[in-house]
Amino acid sequence: MKRIIMGMTALVLLLSTLAGCGKKEDLTTVSVNEVTHSVFYAPFYAALELGFFEEEGLQLELTNGGGADKVMTAVLAGQSDIGLAGPEACIYVHLEGREDAPKIFAQLTKRDGSFLVGRTDEEFSWENLKGTTILGGRKGGVPEMTLEYVMRQNGVIPHEDAVVDTSIQFNMMAGAFTGGTGDYVALFEPTATQVVQEGKGYILASIGQESGEIPYTAFFANESYMEEHPEIIESMTRAIARGQEWVLTHTAAEIAEAIEPQFPDTDLDVLETVCQRHLDIDAWNATPVMEPESLDRLMDVMEQAGELSERVAFEDVVDNSWAESVAE
Repeated sequence: MKRIIMGMTALVLLLSTLAGCGKKEDLTTVSVNEVTHSVFYAPFYAALELGFFEEEGLQLELTNGGGADKVMTAVLAGQSDIGLAGPEACIYVHLEGREDAPKIFAQLTKRDGSFLVGRTDEEFSWENLKGTTILGGRKGGVPEMTLEYVMRQNGVIPHEDAVVDTSIQFNMMAGAFTGGTGDYVALFEPTATQVVQEGKGYILASIGQESGEIPYTAFFANESYMEEHPEIIESMTRAIARGQEWVLTHTAAEIAEAIEPQFPDTDLDVLETVCQRHLDIDAWNATPVMEPESLDRLMDVMEQAGELSERVAFEDVVDNSWAESVAE
């Protein structure tokens, strides 16, 4: 009898193992290329770590493109299925007249997530930037263009009243600043907080609070991919929406704990501080839906930066159908 029970137990364990393997094999692999790896994208990482994508039948392969232009190149070349970057990349490609141009299907963040970091704990005013050099990021990228937009809104004319250095790669800006280059730098988190903790700078202002709502980061894919795999786009969008809802109904401490595996080299207290900063500036979209007026403001920013030859129609670069469906 004992042998029978042991045999039945072993059979149950074997069947459970096989069932688990089958479930894993049933997941559809989707490659996602992100512009950078930042706590700014916490709703996305929360969805990953909490299993929302797996529950939608998806297994994501995440790669870091290191710039919106590189993310777009990977998507256009078919090296990545989906891109996560600034919507300006889709606008640029559409204006080139390219066939099978990517379209945005889900918005993740709704304002600039970078912070202006200076060398002294000064009583900050944007007037302080006059006569200085600011490390602003890649020319034509949303971070750099938004910085210039905010400067203009506050009476500081870029390249006239102050130098905006666009020669340094995005992922090298913090090192350049702490090494002595420039007077100010625009940094994403957790890098900005880490610079502060090292005693090499001070966070002086939120660029996103100054700029107003802009569709800062969004998911996009080639039109052909979306037409061939509507079920994947729908599942992606639903998981993203769940992540957005989750972060807006939990504390900074809970968000930090959820996304901690994505940032193994960052202390949990730093993650909590950074998450609270993003909650304080209302950085994250409540749903994946992009609003036309938000895209209009982005094009205002691009025009003022001299990077937009003509405006595009909202429906030419955005397909809200999946986002509106899951947001209902």
